[in-house]
This record gives sequence, C-alpha cells and structure tokens, in this order.
Amino acid sequence: MLLFFEYLFLWFVFYSFAGWVYESILVSCQERRWVNRGFLNGPLCPIYGTGAAAGVVVLGGVRNPVVLFVLSMVGASILEYFTSWAMEQLFHARWWDYSHFRFNLNGRICLLGAVVFGIAGVIIVDVIQPVVEQMTMMVPLRIIHMMCAVLLVLIIIDTIVTVCGIVDFEQSLERFKVVASRYGDAMREKVTDAVSGAAEMANGVVGDAAGIASNVISGASDKFGGMPSAVSQKVGDSWQNGKDMSAELMLRIKDAADSVFNRQQRRMIASFPRLKTTRNNETLQQLRETLERLYRRGR
Repeated sequence: MLLFFEYLFLWFVFYSFAGWVYESILVSCQERRWVNRGFLNGPLCPIYGTGAAAGVVVLGGVRNPVVLFVLSMVGASILEYFTSWAMEQLFHARWWDYSHFRFNLNGRICLLGAVVFGIAGVIIVDVIQPVVEQMTMMVPLRIIHMMCAVLLVLIIIDTIVTVCGIVDFEQSLERFKVVASRYGDAMREKVTDAVSGAAEMANGVVGDAAGIASNVISGASDKFGGMPSAVSQKVGDSWQNGKDMSAELMLRIKDAADSVFNRQQRRMIASFPRLKTTRNNETLQQLRETLERLYRRGR
C-alpha cells in the first residue's frame, strides 16, 4: 500500500511539472514575455498534478472514450472551481479569471477550459499514463523511496515559504497605495509648475493661454511653427519634461513596489496576469499597467 502511494506521489509530481510547462508556455505566448507560471516557486502546478493523479486512480478503468471525456471534463471543472474559491477565501485574491470567455461560471471555470481538460483526461488515461506507469515500475525501489522523501520535503518547504510570503498581500497593497499616492502628488505638482510656466510665457506672446494649452494637449505640433521660436522652444521643453517626469514616476512606482512587496508577492504579480484582489484590485491593476509599460520600454 505504501509503495502505491509513493508511485501516486511521483505521478502527481510529474503531471504537476507537465502542467507548469503547459501553463508557462501558454501564458508566455499570450504576454509576449517569459512568465514563470505556478503558485509555488518550483516548476510545479499542483492543481494539474492533483487532477491528473485523481483521474488516473478514479477513471483508470473507464474504457469508453466519450464517457472518459465527459467525466474528465466535469471532474476537472469541479476541482478548478473549488480551488479558485478556496484560494480566494484563504488569500483574498483570485488567481485566474475567465470572465472574458463565453460560457463561464463566476469567472472561475469556462466551457473552453473544461473541453481542454476533458481531452487531456482522455490522452492522459489512455496514452500517457500507461507509459509513465511502466517507466515508474522500472525504477529501483530504493531510488523510489529516496525520490519521494526528497521531493516531499522540497514541496513542503516551498509551500510554507510561498504561503508565508503572500498571506499579507492585501496589507502590502495598502502600504503600496499610500507610497504611490505620495509619488503621484509630487509628480503632479512638478507637471503643474512646468505647464504653468509654459502657459505664462505663451500668454505674453500670443495672448491666449487657454488656446495654447489646448494646442499642446492635443499634440498639434504643426502649430508650433506659427509661434515665436522662444515660445515654441519653451512649450516643447515643457512637453518633454512632462514625458520625462512620467517615466520618472513609473520608475519610482516600480522602486516602491520592490520595497513594499516581498519576493513571493512580486512573483505572483508577474506570474498571474489576471490576478485580482477583493479590496485593492484597482491599485493592483494600476501597478501591473505601470510595470507592463516599463517592460515595453525595456526598463
């Protein structure tokens, strides 16, 4: 009996790793950057390992592929929905969201995902698992015992480190919101001063500060040529200063995020593009947008 559970544990690890590979490639292609997908630090997605191992045990005797497909689809959907709900209750955050897909249930599961998992269940039970099981049986028992012991310890440590790192994620978002608002207020004052200086100089030459401000805001660069060169240069400098201050603000926000969020929390923000929180989701999405803009700028 113990040997069976050891084999089952190794299968769980194997399918967790396979799920991590699948998720990382899929999300990396969607985000156009490398995303180290997974709740744990190690290359594992436990929900995939749990679903696959349970499917192998429960559905291993099903020979009808249609029945196997339906049962896999339903079982995986139940597991995914419950996991999403449980993690939201524990960490006050939703790690994935299917609200943008048609035929979704509370954003936790969707029809497309269920179909994919149903197909995967058929492939795993009928094609992959017989090979995996055969290869597992070829490993000496002493190696099996050692592998299980080492992997179990590593996964337990990884789980503890991860949970301890993200348990106060909402509190970190609260602290970050305060720090970011201070930077925002300071930058707004600088931008206001720069725009005011340009408007005052333009008002002395053109006599219509409101019109010039409108031209600057609308980006009507072709009208700069009609201004005196001094005014045009001043407005252009103010516009460039505004862009520089915007970049400076984003860099300061990134530095604030690095100082407020611990390594685990920063990894979660990067690994789960659709991560949402229950209380400070707007702050989280603004931070994510800033980080994505910096990434596109190569910073």
